[in-house]
Amino acid sequence: MLAITLLVLCAVGTQALDNGLARTPPMGWLIWERFRCNTNCKLDPNNCVSEKLVKEMADRMVEDGYKDVGYEYVNLDDCWSDKERDAQGRLQADPDRFPSGIKSLADYIHSRGLKMGIYGDYGTKTCAGYPGSLGHLQTDAQTFADWGIDMLKLDGCNSNVTTMKKGYPEMTKYLNATGRPILFSCSWPDYERAAKIPINYTLVADNCNIWRNYDDINDSWGSITGIIDYYDKTQDTLVPAAGPGHFNDPDMIVVGDQGINVNQANAQMAMWSIFAAPLLMSNDLRNIQPVYRDILQNKEVIRINQDPAGKMGKRVLTLGPKVDVWLRHLNPWETYAIVFLSQDTRPRTVSLKLEQLGLTYGFGYQLRDVINHKFIGYWTPGESHNYTMPATGVLMIYAYGNE
Repeated sequence: MLAITLLVLCAVGTQALDNGLARTPPMGWLIWERFRCNTNCKLDPNNCVSEKLVKEMADRMVEDGYKDVGYEYVNLDDCWSDKERDAQGRLQADPDRFPSGIKSLADYIHSRGLKMGIYGDYGTKTCAGYPGSLGHLQTDAQTFADWGIDMLKLDGCNSNVTTMKKGYPEMTKYLNATGRPILFSCSWPDYERAAKIPINYTLVADNCNIWRNYDDINDSWGSITGIIDYYDKTQDTLVPAAGPGHFNDPDMIVVGDQGINVNQANAQMAMWSIFAAPLLMSNDLRNIQPVYRDILQNKEVIRINQDPAGKMGKRVLTLGPKVDVWLRHLNPWETYAIVFLSQDTRPRTVSLKLEQLGLTYGFGYQLRDVINHKFIGYWTPGESHNYTMPATGVLMIYAYGNE
């Protein structure tokens, strides 16, 4: 009997995430990069972290076409809660900025046909100093479920990083136990990377739907290329970890903010789609320029991002300084996404045969430019052709075998 009991306890302790979510990379909006921890609603009522702001973003997602192309999560980040738990030890929203409470906010978001995400922290306090979940994991998991939360981002500030391999799976167990499907976004690998602790991506993928593994993104081209370079250097580790239900997360989409131009915005969308990465916008949808809205709603790029095979692409070729070629195998057979990425400040043209990328289908390929929405041509593997990229930008191609 003792042996049976121990086996049962062991099985519960190692229970994998079981929510059926994120079969393709999640899409939505996340408050952090654009609005940070702005809590001063008296001086800045239109841009502070509040239920008013979140509702307005949900409205824009529905009314301006984002929901129609696949964006569905509306996510809070740090600084939403009160500085103290309630008398029962549960998290509670800041009463001034969220006077209706989180459940009411989630109900509103659901009424718009969207889903709501929230933020927690594995440590004693969040990164901004609000109550953390350490010692309260089970309570917080149930609280989020009771509120109708659909996604949880669990950060890792103010914690012992060496315990994360045990602690994050513990939260997985408690989320499973609520019976509510809650997409689980983990920051665990990023903290282990920073602490130079080896990352067990098999364990991470068993317990998280998506996971951060590098620095926070900022609204700049340098930040975007820094993340791309990290994914390049670690691709042999990251590619096998990704698949339906579990994806690497290079952080938010900053398209529509002030720090990048149109070429760079197209480049971020293209590369995040090659990565099979979440598309979680962090911008102000109330006043975004139409050109950036169109980039975010590019159905051809989104189709690649959401490919059901869920395979992460990788860099397969470098063509001189500052030009790399990335390839992602799509569904069905002999279908690919190709990105020519230039970090040069001038337009670049390179010459290439498809067979150099491993595309050897004897009947050739139809090629389509998915950013400019135009057919390029029918090319056989051994033909050499020129490919032109704009300055600090990409050429993104959808290639499919000719029948």
